[in-house]
Amino acid sequence: MRFPHWLIGLCLLAFAGTTFAADQCPLLRGRQSDPEVATRIAAAACDEHLRWQRPFITTDGRLASSAIAEGESRGLQGGGAPWRQVAMYWRDAGLLGQTGASGANDCSYALANASYPGMGCRGFVIDSPWSAAFVSWVMRRSGVPRFTFSGSHFDYVRAARLDPAGSPYEYLEPMSATPAIGDLLCYVRTGRVYGYQALASAIDGGANGLPMHCDIVVAANPGGDAKAYLVGGNVQQAVTMRVLNLNAGGRFWNLPRRTDGDVECSPDTQAACDFNRQDWSVLLKLKPQSALAQLGPVQPPSFMPDVAPQQTCCVNCVVGSGIPRCPATDAAQPQPWGLPQDSD
Repeated sequence: MRFPHWLIGLCLLAFAGTTFAADQCPLLRGRQSDPEVATRIAAAACDEHLRWQRPFITTDGRLASSAIAEGESRGLQGGGAPWRQVAMYWRDAGLLGQTGASGANDCSYALANASYPGMGCRGFVIDSPWSAAFVSWVMRRSGVPRFTFSGSHFDYVRAARLDPAGSPYEYLEPMSATPAIGDLLCYVRTGRVYGYQALASAIDGGANGLPMHCDIVVAANPGGDAKAYLVGGNVQQAVTMRVLNLNAGGRFWNLPRRTDGDVECSPDTQAACDFNRQDWSVLLKLKPQSALAQLGPVQPPSFMPDVAPQQTCCVNCVVGSGIPRCPATDAAQPQPWGLPQDSD
């Protein structure tokens, strides 16, 4: 049987679109045990992005898709509650017991008991910025040696700046670097515009905390499409992808960066509204595999690292459950890492 030329062409076009699809996450999610650390990082982040129903921000800064949010009780791909998934990021990153936040103690029992409503844990998830916990979870799951696990992005950004030999990341100017999978692109979240040099100066001057946010690069220029694809946690209350333009040299092109004279986004100034316009201050460049091997083991983890046992108690207790009530949290107690400031 002979097929019409138009049908053959259509089939080839469909094949090409599947093979060279720009979003690499559907292909990457199954490579979480890859020998390369960078691939494992991208695969873990991609798997979560798909689990959260693939929300994304376009190159022109528009939130084009958003299906579920952190506080909901259902909606993840394959089933599951978003708030439980976020609590899992905190727990498996080894950070849950260190937050000191009200409701955090409730999460251990909630994660172990699917029928438990976990209202205290759910409140903790909604009230506590979790983007750094997500990055830390990805790095721990991917077996990144010597990463500074923290509930604040600033801690591992500072580590890359002050301890370049001991950090798995290099501290680079975003516009001068070539992003690749496993890298982190970060911005400062304050009214002041920092940029690369001012952030570096703040760190060198002894700053011990700044509200920041970092996204994970999961693909750069796939199939020659001149785009970078990044995944971040707690971006519009979900695990969301961001797409940014690259130039012919593979560097960021027209990266929307805040300036001191920016017009405020409002219904009357819609041209000024852009979720990608941020104070992009640093690209943390993942070191090559050979350099990572000098810091520690780079083989795929055979299991999730052990997490220190957490207190089993409840905040919004169910009568007759037999679970002890958590002790009252001192609201005046300082929170580690500046958690109330590091909001997303």
